[in-house]
Amino acid sequence: MITLKDIRLAVIGLGYVGLPLAAEFGKKRPVVGFDINAKRIHALRDGHDSTLEVSDEELREAKGLRFTAEVADLAGCNVYIVTVPTPIDEHKRPDLTPLVKASETIGKVLKKGDIVIYESTVYPGATEEDCVPVLERVSGLRFNEDFYAGYSPERINPGDKEHRVSTIKKVTSGSTAEVAELVDSLYRQIIVAGTHKAPSIRVAEAAKVIENTQRDLNIALMNELSVLFARLDIDTLAVLEAAGTKWNFLPFRPGLVGGHCIGVDPYYLTDKAEKVGYIPQVILAGRRINDNMGRYVARTTIKKMVRNGIDVTRATVGVLGLTFKENCPDIRNSKVIDIIREFQDFGIHVVAEDPYADPEELAYEYPGVEIAPGDSGSSVDALIVAVAHDEYKTLDADGLKRRLKGSKPVLADVKSLFDPDQLAQAGITAWRL
Repeated sequence: MITLKDIRLAVIGLGYVGLPLAAEFGKKRPVVGFDINAKRIHALRDGHDSTLEVSDEELREAKGLRFTAEVADLAGCNVYIVTVPTPIDEHKRPDLTPLVKASETIGKVLKKGDIVIYESTVYPGATEEDCVPVLERVSGLRFNEDFYAGYSPERINPGDKEHRVSTIKKVTSGSTAEVAELVDSLYRQIIVAGTHKAPSIRVAEAAKVIENTQRDLNIALMNELSVLFARLDIDTLAVLEAAGTKWNFLPFRPGLVGGHCIGVDPYYLTDKAEKVGYIPQVILAGRRINDNMGRYVARTTIKKMVRNGIDVTRATVGVLGLTFKENCPDIRNSKVIDIIREFQDFGIHVVAEDPYADPEELAYEYPGVEIAPGDSGSSVDALIVAVAHDEYKTLDADGLKRRLKGSKPVLADVKSLFDPDQLAQAGITAWRL
């Protein structure tokens, strides 16, 4: 088996997860960064990361990292780390297509003694039951005889400049005890927060998928409480601030649950559960609540518009923020789109803006969404402040009022950024989750 000093590393997939990982390794050792997106490779070679996860300076510091879209450039490597997306399809079932294709690519260059480490979030068993057979079929080699596997779940938090890949403790695992130790040693070269060696690949896979499932359920509880408290005419944030004075109260807040992790990963776990004959109850209940929050925001806003005498058939609604979270250009699975689609279903004109999202990417992923330039000055009948970008946090009641028209405009403060009393004094009918 290869030793730590013999490792010739490749990272497959250079998105929000793969690039920060490749850059950290590139500061320590030679790394081949592979991605099928040639446009992405050209941009990285020019020294810029459009996801904003890795700065231009950090790319320059990663002197051992070289980028390629050519499979042949992987032939000289012997350890491959796979960091491709694991989405769900329109039926909310796991879509392993990117993972299968990445495995096929590696299978073409796989050699005796090589190790393939997966970081993509999956259900327990996916590495050995779904990915390894692809590697065997394409390469003609035998698992745990000719080649080996590892799993080390990613823990990237997009847009977070404090919790980086090297400062978050890393779970590692391998298909044999020797491989597990080598995989752990490899990651210890860059993870200053330390590592946790799981007893098996399946344990590591399960640990990752329940991290986001737990968070999803906690937010679902807050969302359900928000809907309840609205009917009781109680401000949810005031309740949470009061409850938060107890030392063991968990500080979760209601909100839209999108992105490529929390809003997706629980479906991987429930799909696996159903395949082994268990129908999950709590997990799916949480998913239903969170998946309906976009519709709830839109419909609650429409009700308030009608009560204020606004003709919704002639109204225009403005939406501030389109990415799935603040200060981040990632639009994957953004639940803000659910708000917009619900307004559109009522025949309401919607104009949206976002200082971070790529207009071309938005037009491709979400056709029919009208994008206005930031702070375009156009006035609307109602405003949805959907994402807590820093640019929106600095707005005050007067600034928001200038974006609105009519004597009784409506504002939905999804992220509770503003003082409701100040908004009311400005003549704005405001509500928040």
